[in-house]
Amino acid sequence: MGGRLNADLAARLVARAFPRWADLPVREVQPQGHDHRTFRLGEELTVRLPSAPEYVPQLAKEVRWLPHLAAHLPFPVPEVVAVAEPTPDFPLPWSVRRWLTGDVASRARPDPVVFAGDLAAALVALRGVPAAGGPPPGGHSAHRGGPLAHYADEARTAVDALPDGLRATAHAVLDEALASTWTADPVWFHGDVAVDDLLVRDGRLAGLLDLGCSGVGDPACDVVPAWTLFEGPSRAVFREGLELDEDTWARGRGWALWKAAITPGAEDGVRAVCA
Repeated sequence: MGGRLNADLAARLVARAFPRWADLPVREVQPQGHDHRTFRLGEELTVRLPSAPEYVPQLAKEVRWLPHLAAHLPFPVPEVVAVAEPTPDFPLPWSVRRWLTGDVASRARPDPVVFAGDLAAALVALRGVPAAGGPPPGGHSAHRGGPLAHYADEARTAVDALPDGLRATAHAVLDEALASTWTADPVWFHGDVAVDDLLVRDGRLAGLLDLGCSGVGDPACDVVPAWTLFEGPSRAVFREGLELDEDTWARGRGWALWKAAITPGAEDGVRAVCA
């Protein structure tokens, strides 16, 4: 389905479902995500289309929980303003959201040390949002927030394909990551803290985007930017600001290793995690 999701389709869907917005221009947003495709609708709105049926639960979750997060966070998260039902043109529900001003971190390139402190503070604030009744880890979160053991076999297989000089170190990182679990109360996690999901304005973090993989559980998956976004002084600032124990840090490193190991061209990413 993802291949046919384009601005023309988004414009047709808007015209049929929400005639009041039919005259607004529709254009593709770059960079695009994997689970959902986003199109800007006029100047103040966006259209967000799931790229496959398995991502519909993320939409339902966001509709239910984004207002709760917005009410407790000191920075913005996406606001759903309308939801459309499936039609023959597009057999999945989809949403219209408020446009958030700024640029994603991959394009804005903020100062890494300052940004590390901003991101750590944002994730601490997210963990502090009341979690009672929140969505536990599962398919909707790609099992992030749950035990890394869900991906252990996949990670081991990927690591076994690495060069000899890297394989043993990578297995040791996985061993340490799998040796503990989150024993405190479940907390909110983002689940996919990537450069294209972080909004920047005037060089500072201005919001968290795409909470489709969010939920309530173990926040270790949100430690991953330590290896994917930061290094040296910025990593140290991020680690200190997160205020998480050594076991959670080790589990986060395991999440980073799993993702790096299953990604094409895995060797460089794995080396960064294992360094």
